[in-house]
Amino acid sequence: MPLEKAVAVANETSLIEQASGGSNDALAALFEMHSALVHRVAYRLTLSADDAEDIVQDVFVGLPEALAAYAGRGAFDAWLRKVTVRTTLIRLRSTRRRNATAASAEQERVPPRPDGTIDRLAIIAAMSALSDDLRVVFVLSDVEGYSHAEIGRMLGIRAGTSEVRLHRARRKLRALLEER
Repeated sequence: MPLEKAVAVANETSLIEQASGGSNDALAALFEMHSALVHRVAYRLTLSADDAEDIVQDVFVGLPEALAAYAGRGAFDAWLRKVTVRTTLIRLRSTRRRNATAASAEQERVPPRPDGTIDRLAIIAAMSALSDDLRVVFVLSDVEGYSHAEIGRMLGIRAGTSEVRLHRARRKLRALLEER
């Protein structure tokens, strides 16, 4: 391990210990180091910048308490990704319950590009058309790179269920993107 990386890991380990002990300065330093990662994961799962910002705050407000569960095995950023996924899932479930009682608005159709390519807006619109269950598995597998066994543990489902959801998500995304 190069010296710079070893120093960074030692510094991060020290900050983790201090933050779990209640140090606001250490928590602020961890926030500076990892908030972009947390935001990126939350945004990919929710497709909402506002929700992603709220999740970043939720993760870091609860971090000193959550650090009690961090055993120091493995990379801290990988553990933090899992905490972010769990926090995001809790928010999605809560939002889903609220939205079940509210009227749903019709999605805007993104016009196709003249050159026939699929643009970022079309992909975001297609992903937003997926159910939360399908979108979460798609993002965790194809974007974040988790295995089906890891996804199953995070979501409390079987690995086979994760595989089926991923297959359905890909099929639906293909169909939605071909429509455009």
